[in-house]
Amino acid sequence: MFTGIVEGKGTVESIGRAEPARPAGEPEETVVRLVVRTALDVASLPVGASIAVDGVCLTIVAREVGQFAADLGPETLMLTTLGTLEPGRSVHLERPLRLGDPLGGHLVAGHLDAIDTLAAHNKKGRALDLQISVPAQVARTLAPKGSIAVDGVSLTINAVADLEGDAGALFSVTLIPHTLGATHLGQKEVGSLVNIEADLIAKHIERLVSSHFSLGGTPGTDRSSAMTPARPLSIETLRRYGFVR
Repeated sequence: MFTGIVEGKGTVESIGRAEPARPAGEPEETVVRLVVRTALDVASLPVGASIAVDGVCLTIVAREVGQFAADLGPETLMLTTLGTLEPGRSVHLERPLRLGDPLGGHLVAGHLDAIDTLAAHNKKGRALDLQISVPAQVARTLAPKGSIAVDGVSLTINAVADLEGDAGALFSVTLIPHTLGATHLGQKEVGSLVNIEADLIAKHIERLVSSHFSLGGTPGTDRSSAMTPARPLSIETLRRYGFVR
């Protein structure tokens, strides 16, 4: 687990095959080795420990003073922005949370929900507002003043604007001067892709509520029979099922 409070930045030293090229006729190698230079104390972390890189939970497979390596599997390459990294690129780093550590941001698992697009940024004095688009499955977990992790940075959602149809939503966050200095989010250009992890608690609640209202019957009865189409969550639906009076 992590908190979304970036501890430091790293620089991509190299990214490439985790093993030598395979002989002709054998399947193409699908694991990529990422090596990151950093001033963060990673040498004290054991091999096999977790570390968050731009919000993605990775396993340290080698480390020494000032540097560590992690392997990126097919799922990570497909569902995160890490496969687009190049030598010299900056990445956010956070070591795993220890029991008893302050929870400065919010609970972050490092398991992403989407890769999404930076739609706009607006300078507001010394601060910077970002607007980011998200698909419908992520939009359902967002709420104003709720939490979200963007490239591993815990941020507070200012507002959520639903897009037409089932196209998802735009949400806005503000980067204060400290965040602009401690992260590279302020250098992202419009159209850039970012890693998104919705709030862990909100995801579980959304899943539980959606599952409840997708089942036939009424609360307290056997609902193990046929499924019915999910009903949209509304005050009327909550009242019908006895959640509100």
